[in-house]
This record gives sequence, C-alpha cells and structure tokens, in this order.
Amino acid sequence: MSRERFVKTFEEIRVHFQQIFRKLFGGGKADILLEDDEDILEAGIEIVARPPGKETMSISLLSGGEKALTAIALLFAVFKTKPSPFCFLDEIDAALDEANNERFNLLLREFQKESQFIVITHAKRTMSIADVLYGITMQTRGVSKKIGVKFGEYDEEEEKAAVA
Repeated sequence: MSRERFVKTFEEIRVHFQQIFRKLFGGGKADILLEDDEDILEAGIEIVARPPGKETMSISLLSGGEKALTAIALLFAVFKTKPSPFCFLDEIDAALDEANNERFNLLLREFQKESQFIVITHAKRTMSIADVLYGITMQTRGVSKKIGVKFGEYDEEEEKAAVA
C-alpha cells in the first residue's frame, strides 16, 4: 500500500517538476529519477536538469542560480501535488538574478490563486508583487520600528471622502 502511494505521488511530482522547470527556465528539460528500483522506499532520488542551450547534467554541475531555480521548481512541484492554504518562503529568491527572479515572481503569482504566501525577502522585485508588505526600519539609531503597508486598488472617491 505505501509503495503504491509513493509511486503514485512520485509520478505526480515528476510530471509537475518537468512542467514547472520548463516554465521557470523558458524551456529545457528536467527529471527526477529513483536511483534504486528494488526498494523504492529506501531509494535515493537523482535530479537531472538541462536548462535551454546546455547538455543534460546532474544538478551538482549547474551554476548557483540554476541550482536555486531547479530547487524552486521541485519545491513548487511538491506543493502543486499536495497544496496547502498557506506557505512560508524564507529568502527563496536570494540566489536569483533579475531575469530568474522575474520568472519566479510569475510562478508565485500563479500559485497565489490557490494559496497564500508569506515571503521573507530582500529582493525588490519580489516585494513589488506583494499585497501586504511588513518590515522593520531603524529611523533612529538603535530604535527599531515595525511598519506595514497594504497595497490595493486605488479608489479616487474613497480618497476624496477621506480628505474631506
């Protein structure tokens, strides 16, 4: 029973990983494979990735940004297979350059339709897609202050009523 459930879930994650990888990299191919077919519950998992324009290689041979983006693809493949109403992501975009960060943000927006994300980040691009932004500032040396900003639709009538 557990082997059957594992195989079914693994195959779902595998399909989602391949789709999300292509979306994040704008092409290419990726796969996850079991290293041992005899005892699948004890088998290791090999991650194989081929970003566009590169040869197929183990994840250990990718650049730092490519590794991060591949890991994000796998994380979101698991999340898509077993969704949750909310998710915490801590500095997930730290190793990404501007172009990859933009692709990550597009993926995050797609998943926002089904789940709520709390993202800890220093990336301005990721902050720009937030509905609410919380932070800590130090206007006076040694005195921290919490701030929160809620973004939404601008309603001109509401603004006039608030000023009046």
